[in-house]
Amino acid sequence: MANYYQPEIETASAEQIRAWQDERLVKQVQHVWDNVPYYRKKMEEKGVTPADIGGVADLHKLPFLTKDDLREAYPYGLMGKPLADCVRIQSTSGTTGRRVVAFYTQHDIDLWEDCCARAIVAAGGTKEDVVHVAYGYGLFTGGAGLHGGSHKVGCLTLPMSSGNTDRQLQFMTDLGSTILCCTPSYAAYLKETIYERGMRDQINNCKV
Repeated sequence: MANYYQPEIETASAEQIRAWQDERLVKQVQHVWDNVPYYRKKMEEKGVTPADIGGVADLHKLPFLTKDDLREAYPYGLMGKPLADCVRIQSTSGTTGRRVVAFYTQHDIDLWEDCCARAIVAAGGTKEDVVHVAYGYGLFTGGAGLHGGSHKVGCLTLPMSSGNTDRQLQFMTDLGSTILCCTPSYAAYLKETIYERGMRDQINNCKV
């Protein structure tokens, strides 16, 4: 059985994918020009208008945004929708400077959860699985995304969040987690801890 959550997208031809990319880039550039003064100014400084963008082949004409731009525009300077249309805020950790924030509409959240659902199914996940989400459930988008994606697949979801390794291992063994969602470094640490404690035979073979 093919591991596709949205086969109409995931198995589309290269030509169809390029057509979607061209169409959506043109639409997005026009939307940004009309609604994001910060980026419109960048385009004007480079002498580019939406009429110059006909598809992916013209992507090189658009100005880059750097991390400094994202910080300079903090917090609302790059919003492309009214604040009233937004339902969630996520952000970077801010470890190297001012946090970069992102505002999500409900449509944004639906798209992100679809992407996470695709990843779960691509790894072999089904509604029979127990998904152990050990990403943080704070401002980082990973925890919420995998949580929602797991629900879309129909999995039983454990919203563990990060840290507290003793509790992570307890729930893995007691509730039979079959899919682990976390950073690679934390997965490696959990593996080391499992072997150090002689718990390997108590842990299911996780798919992620």
